[in-house]
Amino acid sequence: MTQEMDLTGKLLIAMPGMGDPRFGHSVVFMCAHSNEGAMGLIINKPTEDLRLKDLLGQLSITQGDGARDLPVYFGGPVEHGRGFVLHETGYQSAISTLEVNDAFSMTATMDILEDMARGEGPGQALVALGYAGWGPGQLEGEIAQNGWLICEAAHDLVFGTPDMGKWEAALTSLGISPLTLSAEAGRA
Repeated sequence: MTQEMDLTGKLLIAMPGMGDPRFGHSVVFMCAHSNEGAMGLIINKPTEDLRLKDLLGQLSITQGDGARDLPVYFGGPVEHGRGFVLHETGYQSAISTLEVNDAFSMTATMDILEDMARGEGPGQALVALGYAGWGPGQLEGEIAQNGWLICEAAHDLVFGTPDMGKWEAALTSLGISPLTLSAEAGRA
């Protein structure tokens, strides 16, 4: 019997040879992973022309004085009109929050955006549109083909590292220098 891989709460680091350009140099926080498939959010690709205040305005959510102006991230190519908020576990939506692990939760209901617009809600949060999704066995196949490396999702890396540095910081957490990576997968 094979040991089941569970990457929930981990980070995927895209390898340089990643075939899909949407995932080039991506760091993906894994919200869920099971035999049925996997779901994650890209945490290092802010959109160029959309901020949280713009998104709240588009959704007709009134913003209070304490509203934070955060970037909105390209969370992945699936359902890119749908919003997701990756946040610390101290916040709980009145409707539905997925507790990923002891440090991270994910909420995809409108009430978290309403709370954030009032200056309430989670202290640390990352707002994304869309997600990365994999069918049964698909992610495991990509990992076997050297498409991804896996590392722990450190709070500081997810919320405290500048977006441009997250990919390198994730590799460094594994003791790997980005300069030593080749786009060619090796076979012994």
